[in-house]
Amino acid sequence: MNWDEYAAWGKKISDWGAAYHQNLRDQPVRAQVAPGETASLLEPSAPETGEDMGTILEDFERVVMPGITHWQHPRFFAYFPSNATPPAILADFLVSTMAVQCMLWQTSPAATEMETRMMEWLRQAIGLPGSFSGVIQDSASSATLAAVLTMRERSLKWQGNEDGLSQHPKLRIYCSGEAHSSIDRAVWVAGIGSDNIVRIPVSGAHRAMDPEGLRQEVKNDLAAGYLPIGVIACTGATGMGACDDIAAVIDVAQNFDLYVHVDAAWAGSAMICPEFRALWQGVEKADSVVFNPHKWLGVQFDCSAHFLKNPEDLVRTLAIQPEYLKTHGQEGFINYSEWSIPLGRRFRALKIWFLLRSYGLNELRNRIRNHIKWANDIADQLRATPGFEIVTEPMLSLFTFRFLPKSSGDLDDVNQSFVDRINDDGRIYLTQTNIDGAKVIRFQVGQFDTTQEDVQTAYQVICDTAQQFGS
Repeated sequence: MNWDEYAAWGKKISDWGAAYHQNLRDQPVRAQVAPGETASLLEPSAPETGEDMGTILEDFERVVMPGITHWQHPRFFAYFPSNATPPAILADFLVSTMAVQCMLWQTSPAATEMETRMMEWLRQAIGLPGSFSGVIQDSASSATLAAVLTMRERSLKWQGNEDGLSQHPKLRIYCSGEAHSSIDRAVWVAGIGSDNIVRIPVSGAHRAMDPEGLRQEVKNDLAAGYLPIGVIACTGATGMGACDDIAAVIDVAQNFDLYVHVDAAWAGSAMICPEFRALWQGVEKADSVVFNPHKWLGVQFDCSAHFLKNPEDLVRTLAIQPEYLKTHGQEGFINYSEWSIPLGRRFRALKIWFLLRSYGLNELRNRIRNHIKWANDIADQLRATPGFEIVTEPMLSLFTFRFLPKSSGDLDDVNQSFVDRINDDGRIYLTQTNIDGAKVIRFQVGQFDTTQEDVQTAYQVICDTAQQFGS
C-alpha cells in the first residue's frame, strides 16, 4: 500500500468508525459467538503474497465483528467501560501515524513535556496538591506493581534489586478483602508472594478496611519477625465500589513508616467533581495515587494516571541507565521510562490534551454527575420492584442487587442464570460479583454516550427477564 492508498482507506475507516458508534444501539452488547468460532474463520498460516485492502476489510466485517463485545455500547453496564471519544480517537490516530517511541526526552521532547503538563492538568482537576508529580502508565495494574516494588526497595534500604529477597525477613503488604486482584499479581511479580498479603476485615456501608484491625495486624507481624512494607488502600474498588477511610489508614501507616498507595482506578475520575472528594479524604497524605482516565473520563485504553509524592523513590527502584539510554549535553528534562516498568512508551498524553481541550472539565463533570444520578434512580426503581433487593447502595454510579424469585432454588445459581439470560438477550450487559459469599449482580453507569433512556431500557430488560423466571 502506498501513501495515496493509505489516505483513501483512512477516510473510509474513519467513516466506518463514525457509523459504528452511531449505530451501536442496534448491536447486541456482548459478543454472541461460541469459543473457537472466530479462530475457525482464520487461515492457519500467513499468506505468501499480499492481498487487496478491500478484501481484508470485508474479512474484518465477516471474521472479527461478530466476535467483538462492544465496550463503547451505551448500554454497557458491566465492569467499568473503557471509553473512547472522538477527539481522543483522533489523537491516537495521529500517534499511530507518527509511531513515535517516547522512552526518553530526546526520543520525543514534545511527548515528554506534554505528559508532564497533562499530569499537572489532571492533578489540579482532581484536587491533589502540587506536592505530587505524575506519570502516565498503561494501567492501574502497572502503577500498583510500581508501588509494590517501591515499597519493597524502600523497606530493604534499596538493596532488594541487587541482593534478592532470600536473606531478608518476609515482607508484608496490607489491603482489604475488597481490593483489586492486581495486588496479588504485583506481589507475585515482586517476589513477595501472595501468602504475605494481609487482608484486613471490612465494615460499614463503604466496606472499608478496619484501621484498628490494620494496626493490630502490623503489630502482630512485627512481633512475629516479619517486615511490614506498605498498605494499598482503595477508593471505589471493582466489586461494589468499596472505599477505605484513607485518612485513618494513613494515620496508622505513618505510625509504622509504611508506604501507602491509593488505588482509585475507577472512582478517581469522579474527583473532578469536588462534591465527591469526601470519599478519599486524606488522600493528600498518600505516597502514591492512581486513577484511569480510560475508565470514566473519556480517553480510550490505555491511559492510567499515576501520581507520586516522591518520584525519586520510584526512579531509584526502576531506573537503569546504560550508555545508549543517556542524554548528553542537555539538562532539566525527565526520562519517563525511568518512572515505569516497560522501557518503551506510547505517546498517551496527546489524547488527554485533545479530550480536555475539546470537552472542557465542565462537560466531563456533567456527564459523571448524570451517570451517578441515573444509577441512583434505577437502584430506587429496583428497590421498589417485588423480587429484587439492593445489596450494596450506590457508590457513585455502581451498586449491586439480587434477584429473589418466588420459585425455590439455590439463589447463587438463580442469580448467575439471571445474568446469563440478560447477556444472551443482548440489549444490555451486566456482570456478577460476590458480597460476603453471596452472588450478586453489579450495575454500573459509565459509558460516555449513555443516556437516561438507555438506563431505563436496562430496567425494562431486567424486569422482562424476571418475568421469564416466573417472578
